[in-house]
Amino acid sequence: MPPETPPHAAGRLDDDDYPAYTMGRAAEMIGATPGFLRAIGEARLITPLRSEGGHRRYSRYQLRIAARARELVDGGTPIEAACRIVILEDQLEEALRLNAELRRSRTGSAGGAGTGS
Repeated sequence: MPPETPPHAAGRLDDDDYPAYTMGRAAEMIGATPGFLRAIGEARLITPLRSEGGHRRYSRYQLRIAARARELVDGGTPIEAACRIVILEDQLEEALRLNAELRRSRTGSAGGAGTGS
């Protein structure tokens, strides 16, 4: 019988933030060059984690962000502006998510009160 996958390793396969991809593989996945990934790292759009050997490693979440920046750059947006746009889009998405959560929690707590007659 083959050994089972350790529970901690299996959980990482579904983790959007797990740095599973090397620079070469990450660049290939988003149709960019390693230089592009370095450039958006220098612009502080994403900060890849480093392996014990010092190699850059990227998560799926970071690849989605990098792919969006690449779309903007391919459309003619300068890389610094593309990075700023992606950061602002990400912040807006998070603010909208938090706002929706707040509304749900207020509706949930107001739903327990009687409506009268």
